Amino acid sequence: MATSIKQTPIKSLASLPRGAPLDVALLKELGVSSALASHYVRSGWLVRLGRGVFMFPNDTLQVGPSVKFLARRLRGLHVGGKTALAWRGVRHNVGPRERLSLWGELRWSLPPWFTERFPARYVARKLFNSTLPAGFGLQTLPETPDGPAVSGPERALLELLSEVGAKQGREEARNIMEGVRSPRLDVLGRLLKHCPSVKVVRLCVQWAEELNLDWAADARKLAGPRGRGRWVQKLSDGTTLILKP
Repeated sequence: MATSIKQTPIKSLASLPRGAPLDVALLKELGVSSALASHYVRSGWLVRLGRGVFMFPNDTLQVGPSVKFLARRLRGLHVGGKTALAWRGVRHNVGPRERLSLWGELRWSLPPWFTERFPARYVARKLFNSTLPAGFGLQTLPETPDGPAVSGPERALLELLSEVGAKQGREEARNIMEGVRSPRLDVLGRLLKHCPSVKVVRLCVQWAEELNLDWAADARKLAGPRGRGRWVQKLSDGTTLILKP
């Protein structure tokens, strides 16, 4: 009888889809206690990735399910910025091992088991004020409706622009922005309205005009006035970013 009881959780584990990590909460739902999970690790049924995190032996973790797993641990975590634009088809010379750009508002560190498999960086930044509804501008990709939240092109663009002068080069950002051809103006307008960063809003408007994008005039109307005088920042490459009102 004892043997059949122990085999029942194993059969439940075997029915789970591969490619995603497992945590203690899921294991508990399947009748696997912490002690039994440790037994499965010693027996080779599970591989321990970190504290309370496991995977199947000989499995290959996939980036989408792994990001979604992290998002259950850090509310608001999503694929953003340059990566979100690339995943939505807006890219410029994206390399095969391009680092993932993951975003959230709270300070956090990506676990080693994740970064060892997926080169990534986590950006903790509150880009929009608290009056913007949580999750606005975030959607799953149409081809992976059960996947992680990914910034829409409008939100991803503003996230990208916020990094210019820090982790993001100016020329590459302009080249990527030129590929944003048909943003949803209602979404972009709402994001601009709730974005307190003068730099981000002015960059969006000024570069749209300089690149002769079809939506440039709409962006200026949607942004509204953002302060007086020029906005100036010395960039890490030694150049200076000057944004007009």
